[in-house]
Amino acid sequence: RALAAVMPTKEEFPYTIRIVSDILESNGSSSMATVCSGSLALMAAGVPIKKPVAGVANGLIVEDGKTIILTDITGTEDHLGDMDFKVTGTRDGITAVQMDIKVEGITKDVMLKALNQSKISRIHILEIMDQVIAQPKTELSPYAPRIESFKVDSDKIGTIIGPGGKTIKSIIEATKVAIDINDDGIVNISSPDGLAIEQAKSMISDLVSEPEMDAVYSGLVSRIEPFGAFVKFMGGYKEGLVHVSQIHYSRIENVSDYIKVGDTVNVRYTGSDRGKIQLTMKGVPGNDALNKYISENPGNPTSRPPRDENRGRDNRRDGFNKKNRY
Repeated sequence: RALAAVMPTKEEFPYTIRIVSDILESNGSSSMATVCSGSLALMAAGVPIKKPVAGVANGLIVEDGKTIILTDITGTEDHLGDMDFKVTGTRDGITAVQMDIKVEGITKDVMLKALNQSKISRIHILEIMDQVIAQPKTELSPYAPRIESFKVDSDKIGTIIGPGGKTIKSIIEATKVAIDINDDGIVNISSPDGLAIEQAKSMISDLVSEPEMDAVYSGLVSRIEPFGAFVKFMGGYKEGLVHVSQIHYSRIENVSDYIKVGDTVNVRYTGSDRGKIQLTMKGVPGNDALNKYISENPGNPTSRPPRDENRGRDNRRDGFNKKNRY
């Protein structure tokens, strides 16, 4: 109960967590030791708890009308004393309390003093814990099974699954992970291999994402036509056309002279035309092989700066040019 208040949500950390505390010796509160060590264990394992939790047990001795509040009681003080008051929490507040008393009751002042003493002790214990580990590790323990969860639009679920499950099966076969998709769009990927999870996540992200305007992508030439080259990018799940006029600033006569099917090229997304993706290679860095080929073949026209797309537009009006032709 003390640790439940700082645990991540199921969406943040979709694991079942079991904490086992083996008490080898006890000269104090074994439950409070479990809270402290449990908090440390969670952070060491990479569980993203909100804040560290510590706990301390307080005792009470009532004799001859006098009361003494004890902090971090031993077994003898617990057995012979009149109160066992356990308080757990973070620096900011209490997460759980438990009280056993042997007297008829305690006053508000005694309760307030016990709470104040427990807060001072709790902060002190947390400072000592911080010297060991102050926050959860960013990576899971290598001994923990790995699950990565993220959300996609529910209308993209069919895209991920594919016809007859073909797409999701291909991702599983390529990465050797287990994939579970809920109806609300939550995707859970599990594997003991963190790199495989990241690969599968990237493949799904490419599958459901749309290319960003003017973003540069690395792709594979999938088809050559007289009017240009088709390039698959974003994991091969998107395909667009690089028109012959968009391959290079030089004039290209025969596309297959410059790029081949299977070549890796960098392209920039320039939009879509009636649902068809438009790409360009002009001015895109990383196409060194193409640039080198053009420069080393003197029969090709030399490179020239980008054409002014607005040149001549002032001669057009309402769909006609100066000769009144469409």
